[in-house]
Amino acid sequence: MKDEEPRYLDNMVLRSSSELGSVIDGMVMSPLPRVLKGSSRLSIKSSPNPQLMSSIITIPTTARAAVIATIKEDLVIKEVNVIQPSELAAGECLVKVEYAGCCHSDVHVKNNDWGRTQTPVIGGHEGVGHVVAIGANTVGSPVKVGDRVGMKWFANACLKCEMCRLGFESCCTLARQQSHGNTVDGTFAEYTRCWVDYLTPIPDGLDSAAVTPLLCAGLTIYKALKLSNAKPGHWVALSGAGGGLGHLGIQFAVAMGLRVIAIDTGTEKKDLCLKLGAEKWVDFAESKDIVKDVQEAAGGLGPHAAIIAVGNALPFNQAIMYLRSAATLVAIGMPGPANGILNIPIALLVSKCLNVVGSATGNRQDMAEALDFMARGKVNCHHEIRDFKEVNNALKDVSEGKVKGRIVLKITS
Repeated sequence: MKDEEPRYLDNMVLRSSSELGSVIDGMVMSPLPRVLKGSSRLSIKSSPNPQLMSSIITIPTTARAAVIATIKEDLVIKEVNVIQPSELAAGECLVKVEYAGCCHSDVHVKNNDWGRTQTPVIGGHEGVGHVVAIGANTVGSPVKVGDRVGMKWFANACLKCEMCRLGFESCCTLARQQSHGNTVDGTFAEYTRCWVDYLTPIPDGLDSAAVTPLLCAGLTIYKALKLSNAKPGHWVALSGAGGGLGHLGIQFAVAMGLRVIAIDTGTEKKDLCLKLGAEKWVDFAESKDIVKDVQEAAGGLGPHAAIIAVGNALPFNQAIMYLRSAATLVAIGMPGPANGILNIPIALLVSKCLNVVGSATGNRQDMAEALDFMARGKVNCHHEIRDFKEVNNALKDVSEGKVKGRIVLKITS
């Protein structure tokens, strides 16, 4: 190794080069700056998972995953091949998934409602786990083996194009091509391949299960609130307020000084929304005139902003009618193509000076800000933990609107 660039095995100490051959199989090799002459001990300072520090990391050749094999059918839980460290390209890594959230988008993807699902593909797009391998020749990785990280809807972005430079990473061409659980394998798996530059380091002290929904639901609703133009004291209507995105949105909004009108249905969701800080509640199933009810909840003029986090077009069109002048509608729910038309009377749009904004999800800075809210105790995810094998029942409950908050699957220990 005299003339070669020294390399190291993360979280391990190599006392001599002869130890290298006995542990290389199934382990990650990463570049390290040249070691000073006379040094025979490579010690790497990090804050990894203690379990990973205590033993050599062994990567299995197969592991469980929930695969979308046939459109509109249940996911198939089966053994799949695990990409090995030697197969990882520069910039790629392997994550052992601990928790994965169940989102309504997973239902849309399974049913190919958006016409982009590539089968077979491992489902799921929000998750938390630990990095267990990083591709050789990776330079400047923001994460290391053992780090606890989060995976989001978009698996990667180029970070160089105009959209990325402007902060619209969700509009990056590469990001559109690489979305977890849709066009690349996702988080409903014990091991999944990721890209180091787009993983999210999870701050110490946050519970892994509780933080998992922030990687998609929290990030998306937080970005929508930022785009709503709402100021402290303003009214904001949240449609789908008792769901995964909505219940987090209530907490973000309250922390931002906004006044929340929660729109959803059911006693349990009503109790949750009011407990989390919503000042007003409108049950869309019981309301005889939802436009009038929402306007009255905001003092008669209507809210200053509406954020629609549901997969049906009707609430989008209702929001146009109940918003006050100069208000903003932020669309984050994505109805299927057969039920996804926004009908806006042009005269109303012009005369009321309305703003209509679409937002797919947030960027890396938005993610860091959202995590900071949770770290400071301002936001907490109401979640139910289920076993990995319950994935299909969980998605069924999500599709039927039975979930209060979020379902989080326990993937591995």
